[in-house]
Amino acid sequence: MPDIKTIYVVDDEEKILELIKSYLLKEGYIVRTFKDGFSALKEFQANQPDMFIIDVMMPGMDGYSLCTEIRKKSKIPIIMVSAKDTDIDKVVGLEIGSDDYISKPFSPRELMARVRSLFRRTDDKYYIESTDTTVKYRDLVIKPNERNIYKDSKNLEFTAKEYDFMLYLLNAKNKLVSKAELLKAIWGFSENEDTRVIDDVLKRIRKKLENCGSKVQIVTIWGYGYRISQE
Repeated sequence: MPDIKTIYVVDDEEKILELIKSYLLKEGYIVRTFKDGFSALKEFQANQPDMFIIDVMMPGMDGYSLCTEIRKKSKIPIIMVSAKDTDIDKVVGLEIGSDDYISKPFSPRELMARVRSLFRRTDDKYYIESTDTTVKYRDLVIKPNERNIYKDSKNLEFTAKEYDFMLYLLNAKNKLVSKAELLKAIWGFSENEDTRVIDDVLKRIRKKLENCGSKVQIVTIWGYGYRISQE
């Protein structure tokens, strides 16, 4: 029998909290609700859930700050919910460590679909993550049980999304991976989503690989996508 997942929902709007909670309960999840970031963070420090759904705009500790604090201690899935729907807002939410971002007003069914999709992605662990065995690729060492990548025993300090991005390309075994495929597989975006999130993540990964002197490079195939260098 599969484990029942526990989800913490954080939003200062009572109606939104109850709406999300009712749908999650119908899906079979255990749900705890919080009206502010501070109380959610306090409970998280005592008992970690399997996922967070966090509103961005809250008094006191906002959603971005709460997400940042969670990421200091855990890589559990986080979905940000916000009335802000510009590209820059999405990028900020994703780059501070959230795994998905949905704009208000939203369909509860869409949110449930994203919850299920995110659990599938984190449970599947992108192939290599299905084993705790250390994986070596040229001068890099990938440790799936830690979700870390090393060069000469030095942790390159990849963020969660940088790690997922790199791992996805490594699993592609030098095949070309389209931008649309990456957006859907890692961020859950549709292929026509207008975002620069891939460009931002890629820029940081390349800088980290360059700074450590790694021979591994990510090649951009203009008009299509990306692949790990073969030489």
